[in-house]
Amino acid sequence: MKINNLLRMYEAGTRDFDGVDLAGAELPGVALIGINLRGANLRGANLSRSFLTGANLTGAQLNWANLSFIKMSGSILDEADMTKAVLDGGFLVKSQMIGVKMSGATLKSANLRGVDLSQANLCGANLERVNLREANLTSVNFNWANMREGRLSGANFHQALLYGANLSRAFLRESNLQGVGLDGVDLQEAHMSGANLRNVDLTGANLQNAQLRDVDLTGANLTNTNLAGTVLDISNMIPGNWEHAIMA
Repeated sequence: MKINNLLRMYEAGTRDFDGVDLAGAELPGVALIGINLRGANLRGANLSRSFLTGANLTGAQLNWANLSFIKMSGSILDEADMTKAVLDGGFLVKSQMIGVKMSGATLKSANLRGVDLSQANLCGANLERVNLREANLTSVNFNWANMREGRLSGANFHQALLYGANLSRAFLRESNLQGVGLDGVDLQEAHMSGANLRNVDLTGANLQNAQLRDVDLTGANLTNTNLAGTVLDISNMIPGNWEHAIMA
């Protein structure tokens, strides 16, 4: 569909553009609030600084799309393919993104507070300084993702995959990481006060200078975990392999 036709129809009141082909379209700064782009082809499209609040992009193809600084709060993107898409500075607060494919995507400083990303694939994604506070991250694949300085307080990481992830200087206060594999993960200077780390595998993880006040490490595996300079209250914890941790 030609861009001018879509914009003209939208202005006339049409909201249903199910399956529309807009591959490579140039739509920077457009206002398409509440639009239905379910199953649409938006590969390589430029939607930077656009307004798609409350939009439905379920199953849409957004591979390599430019969505930087986009406003999409309250939108639905379930099962959308956003592989290698750019969402730097995007605003997607409380959006629904179940099963979305975002491997290799960049979301630097994006605001995804309260989103549902359960079962999403963000393998190798760049989420530096991202806001994922109180997000549902159940079963998300974060392997090799960069979440340095991310704001993740109150997030639910149940059954998430974090192998090789960078969480240095991240804020994880009161987050639920129970049973998650954090072996080899970089958590240097992370802020984790009040986090649930019960039965977590922290083998070889780097928590140097991390903040671990009031953290529950019951049953955690701390074999070769670097805890040098870490702030914690040992009296409140009964880890499974405390004696094998590196304290200095």
